[in-house]
Amino acid sequence: MNRAKVKTVMLALAASLLALALISFPAVAVDASKNGLNTWWTIVFPSLLPFLILSEVLIGFGVVRFLGVLLEPVMRPLFRVPGVGGFVWAMGMVSGFPTGAKLTARLREEKQLTKIEAERLVSFSNASNPMFIIGAVSASFFHNPKLGFLLAIAHYLANFTVGLCMRFYGKAEQTNKKETKIKRPSIRRALHELHETRINDKRPLGKLLGDAVSSSIQSLLMVGGFIILFSVINRLLFHLHVTSFLGKFIEMILHVFQFSSDLSIPFIAGVFEITLGSKLTSDVETAAFMHQAILTSIILGFSGLSVQAQVASILAQTDIRFKPFFFARILQASFAGLYTFLGWNTFTTHFLGDEKPTIAVPDFIHIKISWVEEVFYMSTNVGPMITIIFLCLYILILFSRLPRRKKPV
Repeated sequence: MNRAKVKTVMLALAASLLALALISFPAVAVDASKNGLNTWWTIVFPSLLPFLILSEVLIGFGVVRFLGVLLEPVMRPLFRVPGVGGFVWAMGMVSGFPTGAKLTARLREEKQLTKIEAERLVSFSNASNPMFIIGAVSASFFHNPKLGFLLAIAHYLANFTVGLCMRFYGKAEQTNKKETKIKRPSIRRALHELHETRINDKRPLGKLLGDAVSSSIQSLLMVGGFIILFSVINRLLFHLHVTSFLGKFIEMILHVFQFSSDLSIPFIAGVFEITLGSKLTSDVETAAFMHQAILTSIILGFSGLSVQAQVASILAQTDIRFKPFFFARILQASFAGLYTFLGWNTFTTHFLGDEKPTIAVPDFIHIKISWVEEVFYMSTNVGPMITIIFLCLYILILFSRLPRRKKPV
């Protein structure tokens, strides 16, 4: 039996076991589905939609090509990707998963990236957004918003380090190709690229906006499906005692690093889904605070199989391979945990000490923390309404584009 047949049998067996588990624990599956749906329509959909729509509009107007010309001298030497990668990287960090993958796939379709460049770019342009790290994980789960700064710095610094590492990826495949010459930034050339891109995209403004809304909502519907699916899988594995079985092996690894064995279940949960893994990690009272922070940082860096499945689904529509992205997630998880460990003493001295910190914390940092918290909690209240409004708008756009029947003469 060859590898393809073995893979087919394994996938069929996994799907059959999942179906059997759903039939055996219907109440558990429904409850897990509700939790996944609540996460999607209160937080994920309203927080990602504006960025996805704006990104599509900026690509259509040629702004991305404009920024690409200006950022070429920075992105090409550091990460060996074109300047347009700077826009994807920034949007990926600000808006969170899976914006970086979607924009990378979009630019690959437009031939603004080669296959190797796209695989490099997608490996470091996907990250958790600051609102999730500070608002949800630090403020809501750990009840310590200041922890968000350490987690965010470690997360994005690890992301940057992954980008530097992945610049060497695909070097052997490009030995026969000439290295792209780095051009100096030119406002005139950037404006020319902006104008040419807008002229070549012959869609009127209304059509461009409609396409941006439609494409963004389609992507978010896919994201919602994966969130619900992995929420159910995670809960079913727990009730089938698969999680506790795997936890025995994780406990041995945690024991080597002198971590509490009670962190094994949260770690396995985080491998599947970052929100649940982070929440369970914060609830472990027997673990040291530093160990909780390090494990949470690792979970955020790995991103969870739920997010990775979303990215794999997006990349499957192009020729971009998923394996480099998965390898990069392992790298980021390792670097994020390491940076959290290295920065812990500084963090506890300046932010968690009972006495006045040796380095004064600027007022704008406290303002920023409270602003992020307020926006996060406000999004949980108005998020469902925003989701319903845009889903209705999406339905109207679909109906408006249906072919109309001609009236008989």
